[in-house]
Amino acid sequence: MAAIDTTPGTGSIAAVKPAVASGVATLGREEGRVIWLLLAAAFVAILNETTMGVAIPHLIDDLGITALAAQWLTTAFMLTMAVVIPITGFLLRRFTTRTMFVAAMGLFSTGTLIAFLAPGFPVLLIARVVQASGTAIMMPLLMTTLMTVVPAAIRGRMMGRVSIVISLAPAIGPTVAGAILNSFEWRWIFGMVLPIAIVALVVGARWIHNLGEPTRAPIDVLSVILSALGFGGLVFGLSQLGGGGHGTGAEAAAASATSTATLVIALVVGVVALGLFGWRQVRLQRNDDALLDLRVFRSANFSLSIGQMVIMSMAFFGAITVVPLYLQRVLEVDPLQTGLVVLPGALAMGLLGPVIGRIYDRRGTTVLLVPGAVITTAMLWFYTTFSTETPVLLVAAAQTVLSIGLALSFTPLFTASLASLQPKFYSYGSAIVGTAQQVAGAAGIALMFGVMSAATAAASANGAGDVASEAAGTQAAFLVAAFLSLPLLVGAFLIRKPVDQPMGAPVAH
Repeated sequence: MAAIDTTPGTGSIAAVKPAVASGVATLGREEGRVIWLLLAAAFVAILNETTMGVAIPHLIDDLGITALAAQWLTTAFMLTMAVVIPITGFLLRRFTTRTMFVAAMGLFSTGTLIAFLAPGFPVLLIARVVQASGTAIMMPLLMTTLMTVVPAAIRGRMMGRVSIVISLAPAIGPTVAGAILNSFEWRWIFGMVLPIAIVALVVGARWIHNLGEPTRAPIDVLSVILSALGFGGLVFGLSQLGGGGHGTGAEAAAASATSTATLVIALVVGVVALGLFGWRQVRLQRNDDALLDLRVFRSANFSLSIGQMVIMSMAFFGAITVVPLYLQRVLEVDPLQTGLVVLPGALAMGLLGPVIGRIYDRRGTTVLLVPGAVITTAMLWFYTTFSTETPVLLVAAAQTVLSIGLALSFTPLFTASLASLQPKFYSYGSAIVGTAQQVAGAAGIALMFGVMSAATAAASANGAGDVASEAAGTQAAFLVAAFLSLPLLVGAFLIRKPVDQPMGAPVAH
């Protein structure tokens, strides 16, 4: 069982030391139970993140709202995640494990209940914000706990299980939503999840024990405000990319101008606020009072891993957004079949996670990251050949191979990045990993959607038909993604598995 370090000044989770029995790395029964509960809760919470895309057409009809308003159900979720995740580094040190779990699942369950009972769009939008607040806490809590209680020698295989949550849950969300919408109304997307969330909350509140003692540092309100403006502004600005107006003539021009102005203002506010936020953290971290301690970036291995992860996340979230649109608009596949096309890739990522984790534990990063980068880059270049004549089965096969390439990369990146840090920085590292993924995902979706929209409009203006124009748009989007993936081939050779440290020893930088 994990031993608790009572050294003054250590954080609640970061104070726990993994157990080593007779020289063999082991995970105590109670610690294993905590990890599995967190995995299950995180899976349910993240599964919900990508269900709204398929439901938007139904919501437009049932609630009598515009497509732009309906899109806010996704945008608001992403914005909330971007605002809350950076704060979790502080929260995980300030409050106990049980408190954070109950808060996360309590918020998620409450939001799900509100969404299920929502009488109209405003209440549903509020429900999505409440849901996202809980989801944002869950992943940093899971990853920080895992890094703390799992011995270094078996972290890879456990992080492989985290990969199941991170890759499988968002990928099968559209499939689950499509299946539910075929037989029930949209609110049952939340109704199916609600009992599972409540069970996870009750069981976790009873079984999850506190790991260590919390710190008593006060929260810096200015840092919270700057973080919200910075990360929120950046994600919101990115979400506006490619969101120009529809229609014709003056109406389209006015809508496009408004969208452009909103995008520029949001990005400027986001960049300026992020700069001030970083300056504020550098000052506060001298006394260990930072909301998000940026000293984690002193580790070159952590910084390189985050950079590689950002590019991978842009490719992953961009692809799972554009591929379904290509299937429906170009190949004219219905939503349920679209979900089934991308499902094999999602299953492959999930099933391979633990296997890849074991390989990481035994052989390190290069043997995984290099083929992962090659496969990911090669498949994105192959995606640029998709046309109006591409067989659906070929798209499914390509998506599956791409998913394998991403699976080979995510697990070693998660593990190597956090293992490069001293234990007292695990909570901050987890928060940065989550924030980087969220912002990169928003950037990938925005960039690919924006390029796709512009190329589609250009092809249509040149006389191409609707289907041919959409095909040209998707090809252009994947071409940009393919070029962006090229740095992966270099980064894969630079990232290393940190040497396993004796318990309590600082990690070398």
